[in-house]
Amino acid sequence: LEEGAKNQFSTFSSFITTINQKKEGIGNRNSATQLVIPSIKNGRDLPALCLDVRQKQRMSLDALPQELKAPVPPEPALPIRTKTVKDFQDDVEKSKASGDWKAVHYFYSTTFDSFLEINAAFKKDTNSPFNTIEDSGIDAKFVNVVYDALLNTPQDVQKSVLKGIINGLLQEWTGPRTKDDLRAYCILLQNPQFSNTSTYVIYAHLLRQIAALTEADHHFLVHWSKKISQKRFKQVVDRLLQFISLRLFPAKPEEFPPMVKCTWWIPSATKVLALFNAANSLISPPIISYTDFYNSTLDHIDLMEEYHNWQCYGNSHRFSFCQYPFIISIAAKKAIIQRDSEQQMISIARQSLVDKVSRRQKPDMNMLFLNVKVRRTHLVSDSLDELARKKADLKKKLKVTFVGEAGLDMGGLTKEWFLLLIRQIFHPDYGMFTYHKDSHCHWFSSFKCDNYSEFRLVGALMGLAVYNSITLDIRFPPCCYKKLLSPPIVPCDHNTVVGICGVTLDDLFQIMPELAHGLSELLSYEGNVEEDFYSTFQVFQEEFGVIKSYNLKPNGDKIPVTNRNRKEYVQLYVDFLLNKSIYKQFAAFYYGFHSVCASYALLLLRPEEVEILVCGSPELDMSALQKSTQYEGYQKTDLTIRYFWDVVLGFSLDLQKKLLHFATGSDRVPVGGMADLNFKISKSETSTNWLPVAHTCFNQLCLPPYKNKKELKQKLIIGISNAEGFGLE
Repeated sequence: LEEGAKNQFSTFSSFITTINQKKEGIGNRNSATQLVIPSIKNGRDLPALCLDVRQKQRMSLDALPQELKAPVPPEPALPIRTKTVKDFQDDVEKSKASGDWKAVHYFYSTTFDSFLEINAAFKKDTNSPFNTIEDSGIDAKFVNVVYDALLNTPQDVQKSVLKGIINGLLQEWTGPRTKDDLRAYCILLQNPQFSNTSTYVIYAHLLRQIAALTEADHHFLVHWSKKISQKRFKQVVDRLLQFISLRLFPAKPEEFPPMVKCTWWIPSATKVLALFNAANSLISPPIISYTDFYNSTLDHIDLMEEYHNWQCYGNSHRFSFCQYPFIISIAAKKAIIQRDSEQQMISIARQSLVDKVSRRQKPDMNMLFLNVKVRRTHLVSDSLDELARKKADLKKKLKVTFVGEAGLDMGGLTKEWFLLLIRQIFHPDYGMFTYHKDSHCHWFSSFKCDNYSEFRLVGALMGLAVYNSITLDIRFPPCCYKKLLSPPIVPCDHNTVVGICGVTLDDLFQIMPELAHGLSELLSYEGNVEEDFYSTFQVFQEEFGVIKSYNLKPNGDKIPVTNRNRKEYVQLYVDFLLNKSIYKQFAAFYYGFHSVCASYALLLLRPEEVEILVCGSPELDMSALQKSTQYEGYQKTDLTIRYFWDVVLGFSLDLQKKLLHFATGSDRVPVGGMADLNFKISKSETSTNWLPVAHTCFNQLCLPPYKNKKELKQKLIIGISNAEGFGLE
């Protein structure tokens, strides 16, 4: 536990030897499943835990006829322990004052000596079974106090706890785990000693036993874990992430057994982490952010190999981090999607080339790209026509040409095309989307029409943006991205319903907060709903000046809303607004998006992550941009550069967005933050009467050496406020 920890287990090497002698027949000592304590001097290896054998025994028992099955044994009686939190705290204070830790040492060595003793100490009532998922029966306050004091006790006390845990893990298991066993696992996972690498071998075997529990046992652990306080929950998650990181990239490789002997360490830890992720998802709002489960260490491994293994083997017995996507950061997922997109682009382009050559036609470089030619005056119609005609080329690299302009598309024109097209399509006058001022977001218009191809265009645009790593200024609510992943892979059967997901009143709050508030008031109304509201299971909507009614269920216009059925009414109302009334519009949008982004990588994404990939981050941190900016012809200490940052940091948010759009073609921040923009300021050897010039393809701003801050500010504002259109130098 400290520098001299190498000998910490030597005091009970005889204990380990005895255990080995008792369990000689358990299995091959050289297998990867054995418990190895590297810090024991001259100590023998601990035996394998035989989890597979235990599982086989359970399976064979389940296969027996009912009349031959032995009854499930009752949980053994717990020892009687009467020490309270106050008693323990008094003992610790006395030990600190006197230097005599005998009482505290006895408590720790006894409490952690077995799973029964752990329950005896920390179970709220030893006479109650606590067999429900709602209450673990653990005295959380006592557990926290004991663990908080542990790391401040002498080394021999801490060693006794680890010795007791080993004793508990080596216990013979002859049948299903009891709820007391699950309680012990839940308590042991919170042990702060497992933050130290010298305890990792013990920690690994604890994780392995938990990972190997039945699905029913995992169900209990998940529900009990969600009751852990936020602070302790976060500590357990961080401990598991650290364990995975240090096993992948150990600071001192000699601290751990060889990787070939402990290939199960990382899968076990990841599976246990999945239980905590499941527990976190059960709470609204969640205990911690989903981003707290990211392990940035995985950004440095070959994730494409992980991805390909997962594609080949799926969720079989071969482990891949892609089976547990919650642990992969959004930056790593973006890298996987980009690489997957690039490989698809190369494959499609290669096939086009082969087809051309096989027909003995002359290859043309343009055939390798999705070439879109549009007029600014007919932007939407031209774009719709181009994408409809070139469906087979959607997965090629995108290149945009504005008719009558000399700009060459190295990325900048593509960004401009996306920005202008999105701006026109989402304009209220266009009628495709309704802008809700209260929530500052767009939602699909429910107006019926004969052709939904323009919704398909918007979906394809979003897909092209993700496919070509472009961020869009689209303001859809989170519910939209949840629907977009329902399902994440387009079904083979075109009759299958798509874009329909479970929606709640919370989803409606994010789009139409005023209406959602009214429905919430209905649910909490204490009077007579039927007499006071006089409503039926019917919805009224205005379409082109005509009020139309829709039944929420068969004969809904004849079914009154009452206190008893109001929950059903609200749920059907929300489902109608967010699913049924816009089904055709959203289905076209869904198919448009997936016509470009048809990738198994989408299975890795949460709805929130799809939103970040599409829109980037709206939060501009100009100080972060200043730190990561590169210079060409200037030094960051030059007077012009100092003037520039003084002016930019003093800009309003609107002007900062205009600057970002002027220099990069988009006013959104990519997934990796400002540093990912690779923003560069170059010295322009022109007259200071000239305005700044930008090369949006390269995120480059060309700045003349203006003489003073006032002139720089004036010219910069004129430049960024009149930034539509491209020329060619």
